[in-house]
Amino acid sequence: MQRNKTHNRKKVVIFFTAVFAVFMVLVGRIIYLTAIKGDYYTEKAEELHQRERSIKAARGEIYDANGVLIATNKTVCTISVIHSQLTDAEKVIQVLSQELGMTEEAVRKKVEKVSSREKIKSNVDKEIGDRIREYDLAGVKVDEDFKRYYPFDSLASKVLGFTGSDNQGIIGLEVVYEEYLKGTEGQILTLTDARGVEIANTAERRIEPIAGNNLYLSLDVNIQKYAEQAAQKVLEQKQAKSVSIILMNPQNGEIYAMVNLPEFNLNEPYTLNIEIEENLSSEEQQKLLNQMWRNGAINDTYEPGSTFKIITMSAALEEGVVSLDDTFSCPGFKIVEDRKIRCHKVAGHGAETFVQGAMNSCNPVFIEVGLRLGIDRYYEYFQQFGLLSKTGIDLPGEAKTIMHKKENMGLVELATVSFGQSFQISPIQMLTTVSSLINGGNRITPHFGVDVRNSEGEIVEVLSYETKEGIISEETSETVRYILEQVVSAGSGKNAYLACFHVGGKTATSEKLPRSLKKYISSFIGFAPASDPQIIGIVIIDEPVGIYYGGTIAAPVMRELFENVLPYLGIEENYTEEEAKYQTQTVTMPSVEGLTLRKQNH
Repeated sequence: MQRNKTHNRKKVVIFFTAVFAVFMVLVGRIIYLTAIKGDYYTEKAEELHQRERSIKAARGEIYDANGVLIATNKTVCTISVIHSQLTDAEKVIQVLSQELGMTEEAVRKKVEKVSSREKIKSNVDKEIGDRIREYDLAGVKVDEDFKRYYPFDSLASKVLGFTGSDNQGIIGLEVVYEEYLKGTEGQILTLTDARGVEIANTAERRIEPIAGNNLYLSLDVNIQKYAEQAAQKVLEQKQAKSVSIILMNPQNGEIYAMVNLPEFNLNEPYTLNIEIEENLSSEEQQKLLNQMWRNGAINDTYEPGSTFKIITMSAALEEGVVSLDDTFSCPGFKIVEDRKIRCHKVAGHGAETFVQGAMNSCNPVFIEVGLRLGIDRYYEYFQQFGLLSKTGIDLPGEAKTIMHKKENMGLVELATVSFGQSFQISPIQMLTTVSSLINGGNRITPHFGVDVRNSEGEIVEVLSYETKEGIISEETSETVRYILEQVVSAGSGKNAYLACFHVGGKTATSEKLPRSLKKYISSFIGFAPASDPQIIGIVIIDEPVGIYYGGTIAAPVMRELFENVLPYLGIEENYTEEEAKYQTQTVTMPSVEGLTLRKQNH
């Protein structure tokens, strides 16, 4: 009997011990869940009863060199519905189709779709969004958003680029400086019940968006306008396929203007700028859009022709294989191995010095100079000058120089390259290299971006770019400037002559491949003042109709640009005593109503 009682007591003790152990486990679990994992499960619970909507951040604005706004934002609205919160679907369908200009069928399909949030339409004018908000329709959300807006429409379109429906950069500076411009999105958090219906009388939680930083450029709206007007004029006169112009500071690489006609409307970037046949496939249309957006000055290459003689000249002078007084004889051609390579002047130039050969743009002279350099040394100068690398410009898709491989370069190839044929180079590479040869010998990086500032105008970051010093000596650079001034004052570039500013430069006319098509590219590179260059430019006219010589049709474009831009930049006229006697020319400026003299910030 006593044994049974003892046995029963043990059972009771074991039972209560087990109960106590279970209780302690439960208490421990509760403590773990509340004290240790409490924040985690609270967050999970809130997630189940919160609905999140993003608030788009205002994209940073873009300003030109004078602080003129060239890319900004317009407030628009995104209209969406939350299916679980709808109380009168038919009225919602009726109102939205009416206000948004959509068919009832299209709206109904979206409204009746069972989803947590269904977007009906984005980029809706704020006025329309405000009207929809006033209907106070349950389940309909009107969120303010931003749409990129370009005040000058097509100005510098292939430079600035544009943004997509998500307000992210797609091409141009908009995509290169995305990290600075994009900002940080905010959020709207609302409480809902288990069915996803918003709980009445509960306040929304807002995490405010952070606007993007603003980008300041070297591009000058006024100079860009001058360049676009000049390009449009020659495009129409010569019925050309395209015209490209770049104007840059050769001392630091800041680009004042970059034109690629025809441009397109940045506020309607998916509207083609040419007339097209109906019923184009989506693939064909996209191909045309890609071509329309393409920045030929950066993304394309061309055969430069005689402007490349500046490179040959600089290398030969630096190497010491030619001097200004060296004499040559041009019978109208030069035979290299088994090839008879002709001069543009069939009858030949006869006896001439090196300077005269440059002034005459004589091919045989530069072939001889190239042969004196030799393949190995010439190729070393290509690398030294930076010709075989990209310039590093702050625009996407830069094309690289297409040059013969050194091992495949024979004497004939050496001869043709020496006067600018049988290879391809981009306009920006050509201009950058010449800039570096006439600025004292410093290889600069062409660029638009100057600095990044916050909304209060405080500088966040000053953008910096690489400079490689000493690619040629200052003495050689001075000699090159002297020769190129002679080319303009009394040689093939005389149509770019401005007595009051002393311009240096070089013309070019190159025949496109295949040669049988007889299509040409006319170009001119010019800089001023010749003794201390403050601006350099390139004009490229693709497939002009009729007269196609660079000295005849491209050089005058640069002269017209310099007539307008040099006074605007505050560069003073500089006459010799002899020139002052005969200087009666007056410079006529285009209409600049409302414009101001460029600030000398750089």
